[in-house]
Amino acid sequence: MSDGGGLGAEQEGTPERGGLRAALGGLTTRGRSFLAAGVAAAVCSLLLGQADLLRVGLLLAALPLVCVLVLHRTRYRVAGSRTLSPARVPAAAESRVRLVIENVSRLPTGVLMLQDRVPYVLGPRPRFVLDRVEAGGRREVSYRVRSDLRGRYPLGPLQLRLSDPFGMCELTRSFSVADTLTVVPRTEPLPPVRLAGGAPGYGEGRQRSPALAGEDDVIPRGYRHGDDLRRVHWRSTARYGELMVRREEQPQKARCTVLLDTRAAAHQGAGPDSAFEWAITAAASVAVHLLERGFSVRLLTDTGASVPGPDGTGGTESADAAGLMLDTLAVLEHSEETGLSGAYDALRGGNEGLLVAFFGDLDEEQAAVVGRIRQRCGAAVAFVLDGDSWLPGPGGIRFSAGQMPVDERVLMLHKAGWTALPVAYGTTLPELWRCAADHAGAGPDRAAQSGAAAGGGA
Repeated sequence: MSDGGGLGAEQEGTPERGGLRAALGGLTTRGRSFLAAGVAAAVCSLLLGQADLLRVGLLLAALPLVCVLVLHRTRYRVAGSRTLSPARVPAAAESRVRLVIENVSRLPTGVLMLQDRVPYVLGPRPRFVLDRVEAGGRREVSYRVRSDLRGRYPLGPLQLRLSDPFGMCELTRSFSVADTLTVVPRTEPLPPVRLAGGAPGYGEGRQRSPALAGEDDVIPRGYRHGDDLRRVHWRSTARYGELMVRREEQPQKARCTVLLDTRAAAHQGAGPDSAFEWAITAAASVAVHLLERGFSVRLLTDTGASVPGPDGTGGTESADAAGLMLDTLAVLEHSEETGLSGAYDALRGGNEGLLVAFFGDLDEEQAAVVGRIRQRCGAAVAFVLDGDSWLPGPGGIRFSAGQMPVDERVLMLHKAGWTALPVAYGTTLPELWRCAADHAGAGPDRAAQSGAAAGGGA
């Protein structure tokens, strides 16, 4: 038998076959009852001296044992494949799982029960009963899975349950091949506004470094077939003795870092409606939005880990950059860090371009670290989550020890040069994104007041 894994690609799998002892463990209640009745009849026949009762007891005991032996010796050659469509889905979206079973032997099978192992988060375990599959026959079944929680979930291995015609024994053959369903955070479409620090021509996310600043600043290169002769630089040609042309303008991608605060102490609560999950969804939305606008984006956490690459370079220009970040966010958990020093050390001074950060609860010390982070980027936008609005305490107040109210945190970040907005429960990210663009460059008092109105207006 074989089990398929991957995106429609059939892979060979080896079923886990047990010995005869395992087969005896597959006796059903009916089989155990027949066996017990046979043993009891045989004992009674010996005590009472009834030969006919002994024959009846042997028949009752032999029937389930013969069924176990026959079922254990049964070797169906069944090929199978599993297809996930799609293999990566946003949270709360459905994925269709298709199972194809084919009898590759020359003998027909009996009744087969298929069961695919799935985590309880994805729903009930799917089971299918297949009637007799003729030689060379093919059967196809499908089911759907759905999860509100992001993560990576294994599907499989596929289990095949065999039973005898009398219902005395059931054996389960399991395969070793499994697939993985990746549930990534949902992303929201954001308005194409321009934030402070974005490249000129935000819609393209590009800025150009001029190749020529003057006749003496020319950096020529060798002539290549197809180059325009009007770009030949004759002075360099005379100097090097070969045709040299002026370099073209080199497009440079605007850079952006998305900073996500994952500290367990900064986010209270759990589940799809928690502040931490909102921050992950928002970070995913911003990263995808800026990648679509042509930015070179990297994802950075409070631990200093960055995606893609340890230095945030490499792979950002490929079409897989968004998928790589979403896959990382799918399995991101709380960190045990107590501060944001790891993120501060990971940022290069003054070369980060635009920085978009999502912070949880901040005490006075960490708010000061965030202020120093501002000095290591060209422009900075911060979304400060108001944990009290997600998990209000008695009377609607829940200030942990050393924590500042969200308005004070936002004002402190504004004074450090951030464009900061508070995030209350129920606030939509597109609204905050537009407010961040509208209030970029505003004074600290005005921006703090308008940001508080935006955060509390949800």
